[in-house]
This record gives sequence, structure tokens and C-alpha cells, in this order.
Amino acid sequence: MPDPDYDDEAARAAAKREHTSEVKRRWREANLDRVHEQSRAWKAAHPERVRELNRRWREQHLDRSRQQNRDSARRAAARKRREAETRRKARERSKRWREEHPERVRTYQLQWVEANRDKVREYYNRYYETHREEVSARAAARRDADPERTRRASKEWAERNKERRAELQRQRRSDPKTYQAELEANAAARRLKRRLARSGLPPKRLHPTSAAERRANERDADAYFEDPSLNEHVRQLTVFGETLTEHMLEHAQTMRDFAESYANRRRRLGLPLVDIERVVYARAVDVVIAQVRRVDLLTSRDISAAVRSTQAVVRRAERRQVLERLMNAIVRHAEHNLERLTREATIETRARHLSGKPTMAFEYVIAEIAMQELLEGLASVGLVAADSRMAARAAARQIGFTLRMAGGAKAGSTILRLNR
Repeated sequence: MPDPDYDDEAARAAAKREHTSEVKRRWREANLDRVHEQSRAWKAAHPERVRELNRRWREQHLDRSRQQNRDSARRAAARKRREAETRRKARERSKRWREEHPERVRTYQLQWVEANRDKVREYYNRYYETHREEVSARAAARRDADPERTRRASKEWAERNKERRAELQRQRRSDPKTYQAELEANAAARRLKRRLARSGLPPKRLHPTSAAERRANERDADAYFEDPSLNEHVRQLTVFGETLTEHMLEHAQTMRDFAESYANRRRRLGLPLVDIERVVYARAVDVVIAQVRRVDLLTSRDISAAVRSTQAVVRRAERRQVLERLMNAIVRHAEHNLERLTREATIETRARHLSGKPTMAFEYVIAEIAMQELLEGLASVGLVAADSRMAARAAARQIGFTLRMAGGAKAGSTILRLNR
């Protein structure tokens, strides 16, 4: 038979537990922030215990855990879609408003910039530190797009900031090494100018190149040297140029005879006159193209460059031949008229000594007199004054040897004593 007192005690205990649970529930609802804070603190203090409890719960409620994960993923995806849609609508509204009120947008931007100069400078410096090369490249592209405007702006800045420019120059020269390098470069330039003037040569000619031109040249060079077909291209250009030069050095006279014949025939037929030099090299190019194996990568600019190089080589060879002929003619003329030229050279040397002019080597005086006599009898030999002097110096060496062999050294030594 059940004990009534035991049943009443069990009922009172159950009622007490229910009451206690209700009180705790109400307290938690009334103190949610405190409960959450305590929970976070306990979890932070017992991470291993939290992981163990979570693992046990997932093992005991695997289906429920998976369902919660799926529900959480769906809620997260839906939340992201809502947020993305909200941002899209906000962007569209902002874009429409900016398009409808451009002046107000511009005014606001200017006002914000004026009110936040420090922030703007900080933003710019931060961006520049991160994208230094991109910023420099864009600035260089803007300057290269309008070089005239860039030069004008630089000149105007220099006019407006003379003191600042002078200060920058003083700062640059404050470095002893930099200042010394500038002094040495200026002194070297003056010495070169004086040497050229004493030698009767024109001053050194420099072609100033702007930064925009240098960058354009660098881009062209990069595009050229990064071409995958460069090796074969260079090989074809080298072979073509060398073959053209060899052909012209060996058959220059034959090519010119052909060109002159062609020009005369056109003149007889009443056709327009042609440049013989152009005909010579046009024919030479045709002949060389037929000889070499491959020219498919060569362009018209390559052909023109090879022709210019060949013309320079041929001109140097012809000049050397003319110099040799003139030198040999001077030597022969001096040998045939050695006695007379020796007397004239003696008189010339004594006159130079009496007038205070610098002393010249006796054989060089003879070579100069012989060269003047030869050039008076020639219409033109295609040489400038510097070439003539070079031929005279070369001839003077051989004339000196002839003088020593013929006993002219005694006369030369007599003149030197007179000069002293």
C-alpha cells in the first residue's frame, strides 16, 4: 500500500524544483546581458571543456547538428543576399542622384577636400607608398602625351619659384662629391673646347634629349629586344649588311658604270632624270637579295639602315684611297724636285723663325709646299683641309726618310740651329 506521506513529500519536492527553475528562468530573462557575459567568460576560461561538450552533443544529436548547420547556412546566404540587394539599391540611388545633381556633387567634393586637407594628403601619401610605380607611370604618360604643355608648365613653375629653385640647387651642391663632380665635368668640357679650337675642329655637338624622348626610345628598345624573332632578325640584318658592303667594295665601279648607262638612256628617251647614287644602291640591293638565303624578316627600315652603313664604309674606303693617291703624289713630286723644294723649305723655315711663328719639322715644310703645288694643278680631289693635312703628314714621314738617305738631314739640322 503506498505511503501518503511519501507521495506528498515527492510532490512538494517536484513543485519546489519547478518553482526554482521558473525563478531562474525569470532571472535569466531579466539579466540576459549578465548571463551572456558570464557564459562568454566561462567559455573563454574553459576552451577545452567547451570543445568536449560540443563534440559530445554532436555525437549524440548528429542529425540535429547537421540540420542546424544547413539552417544556419541558409540563413547566412539569405542575409548576404538581402545585404547585397540593399547595397545595390543604395548604389543605384546614389548614382542617379549624382547624375541629376553634378554641380552639387562637385561643390560637396571641393568643400570636403578643403575641410580635410590633412586627410587628403594622408590618403594620397598612403596610396603613393603602395602604388609608387603606377603613379609615376601615369604621370610620365601624361607628360609624354603633351610635351609642349609639360615644358610650358615647367618654365612657368621655375619663373614663379625662383627662390625655391635656387634653394634646391644649393641643396644639391651642398654635397661635396656632387659639387666636385660638376666642377670636374665643366673643366673637362672647357679643355675639350680649347683642344678642338686649337686643332681647327668644330666644337662638340650635343643633341639634348628630353625625358619623354628617352622614355619613347626605351619603349621602342624594349619592344624590339623582347621580340621572340629578334635573333633571326638580327642574323638576317647582319648577313645582308655585310654582303651588301662586300659587294659594293668589290664592284663599286661596275655598279656606277651601270647606273650612269641607265641614267644616260633615260635622258636620251626623254624620261625624268634619276639620282645615280640611288640607282647604284637600288641595283646593289637587288643583287644582294638574290644572293642571300633569307630576308623575309627584314623591313624597309632595315634595308635603308644597311644601305646607309654601306655608304659610310664605301665613303671611308674611297677617302682612304684618295688620301693614299695624294700622299704618293706628294712623295713623288718631292723626290723629283727635292733640291728646289729644299731651298724653298729653307727660306720658309727662316722666315717663320724671323717672324716668331712656331717651328715646323723641315720635312713637313717640304710636304706642305709640294702639296700646295699639286693641289694648284688639280681641279678637285674630293678632300677637305683636314684630309690634306693628314696626307701631308703621312708624306712628310717618307720625305724625311728620303732626305736622310739623300743627305738632306744636314740641311735640316742647319735650319734647326738657325731657329735656336
